[in-house]
Amino acid sequence: MHGLVGALRSYAWGSRTALAQLCGRPVPSAHPEAELWFGAHPADPARVQINGHSESLLEFVSADPQRELGGVAGEFGGRLPFLLKILAAEEPLSLQAHPSLEQARAGFARENQSGIALDSKLRNYRDENHKPELVVALNRFEALAGFRDPRQTVRLLNAIDVPELSQYADLLAAQPDSAGLRTLFTTWIALPQGSLSTLLPKVLDGCVRYLSESRTGSTGKEFVAEVRTALELAEAYPGDAGVLAALLLNRITLEPGEGLFLDAGNLHAYLRGVGVEIMANSDNVLRGGLTPKHVDVPELLRVLDFEPLELPVVEPEKVSDTVFRYHTPAPEFGLSRFELLEGADPVPVVKSGPVIALVTHGRVKLSQGHHDLTVECGHAAWISAADGGIRAQAIDGAAQLFCAAVGEE
Repeated sequence: MHGLVGALRSYAWGSRTALAQLCGRPVPSAHPEAELWFGAHPADPARVQINGHSESLLEFVSADPQRELGGVAGEFGGRLPFLLKILAAEEPLSLQAHPSLEQARAGFARENQSGIALDSKLRNYRDENHKPELVVALNRFEALAGFRDPRQTVRLLNAIDVPELSQYADLLAAQPDSAGLRTLFTTWIALPQGSLSTLLPKVLDGCVRYLSESRTGSTGKEFVAEVRTALELAEAYPGDAGVLAALLLNRITLEPGEGLFLDAGNLHAYLRGVGVEIMANSDNVLRGGLTPKHVDVPELLRVLDFEPLELPVVEPEKVSDTVFRYHTPAPEFGLSRFELLEGADPVPVVKSGPVIALVTHGRVKLSQGHHDLTVECGHAAWISAADGGIRAQAIDGAAQLFCAAVGEE
């Protein structure tokens, strides 16, 4: 096993404090820090610490995939199949979805044939993999995820009480299913600028009125979070059709330790919070709004799943007082959380790799026989398939450790 240093990614929606504090660096940071990548994605691989020098995890695994990945090397083409991140959102991320494996392979080939450079801003598919993902909240984490039950959305549109919304509420009430959601979403996301600039301000005025009436007790409070989110998105992205689209989505709040799983085609936008995120090893994103980045509405519509989604919150299985496991259908990854107590004996964390062990609170000593490795908060360890019998112990107080593995291992 070796120390692993994450690759820091700066995006406008990131935080100047969250990742810096987590990693023990000066606050505020010089730029918004959005993600720490712990993986072997070609766009930004983590660095393995070996005898005083560092090496790209991508190159390290590629040099001897059988040793590092073991039995899963053949199944995943000699590549680490998952990407682990710490995500820190100070502002909302774009409205987005990810393709299925079949869609990703077709889209990647199509854009290659069209001659679109891999680093082009017009590129939708940067690899040929799908991107199911799980995020686990480290603090309160807010998100929009999946299309809400259309009947609830009709109640929301009627509660905003804007005459210009009536035709859309009636449309969805007449067809409260995936077809109705597809029609309404497509209508809103493709509204001409003139129509959008007329409708959106009236909707926002209705949202303000709804919040005011909720405070005075003259109306219900069922949709306060949804309405407030629409106003916040409109302030961050004025005149963006994604603000209307956000009214169709589940509004979710995760408490620390709760997870959110999103499969291919689920429209979503993370709003704020810090979390550990794990996904298939991909960077394919189809955006539909709430961003200055490339938006390709026709391609987004091609991959979207309009089936209403029940709240996709993942409660971990409590294996013991120390171990909590997050189950998803994704074969590329599994995630476990360890709450290590001060003064407790070392606990087994993994029989064998490949595993990335990430510390999100305190300090952890990983042990294998007579070999020990101390991992600081905001850092990780690479555990290869050749490593076995790894145990973990908190140092100088309680600690929190996440272990990412392949599938349910």
